[in-house]
Amino acid sequence: MFFFNFLTYCMDIYWFAAQVTRAFRMRLFNPAGGPHEELKKKGERCMIQSYERDTQLTLHLYRVFAKSFKSINEHAVIGSKIEGFNPTAFAVMEVLYYKGPQPIQQIGAKLLLQSGNVTYVIDKLEERGYLQRKPCPTDRRVIFAELTPEGERLMNDMYPKYSERIHLAFSGLNDEEKEQMIVLLKKMGLQAEKLSPLPRK
Repeated sequence: MFFFNFLTYCMDIYWFAAQVTRAFRMRLFNPAGGPHEELKKKGERCMIQSYERDTQLTLHLYRVFAKSFKSINEHAVIGSKIEGFNPTAFAVMEVLYYKGPQPIQQIGAKLLLQSGNVTYVIDKLEERGYLQRKPCPTDRRVIFAELTPEGERLMNDMYPKYSERIHLAFSGLNDEEKEQMIVLLKKMGLQAEKLSPLPRK
């Protein structure tokens, strides 16, 4: 009888210990509560805070980038106006001067302009005798724009002064910093282009 009671007592202790262990494990690993849930919540809060910091940093970068571009671009705009051109017309002239004859459609893509705007600007520059249209010898559907000799002479006179204004606008950076900016801006632009929500033409 003693042995039976002792065995029952031991089984009761074992059962109690098993229940305590089971309860402890459930409290530790159950997502509904306990230390594990607290750790999980802390981790989630850290992730949210990290994301918010990253987002705020990105927005700050965007504002700095936009303000810097505006300041730099004002030098280019003022320079083109001094020479008697609006910024778009001068940009078309610059593309043709720097890259040579270009398909009219590609000029618009390079300058982020609608085709109708490009056509209007090219018409005005052609009227002034600064550029001319020429059909592509291999594809009659493609029309090239190129500078006339008068346009070349004008750009030979204007472009060094324009370049000097842009160089002055970037005088806050040394050559090494400019190289770094080129690499970083290209990286940023390529990634943004991949993620662009606008359809590519």
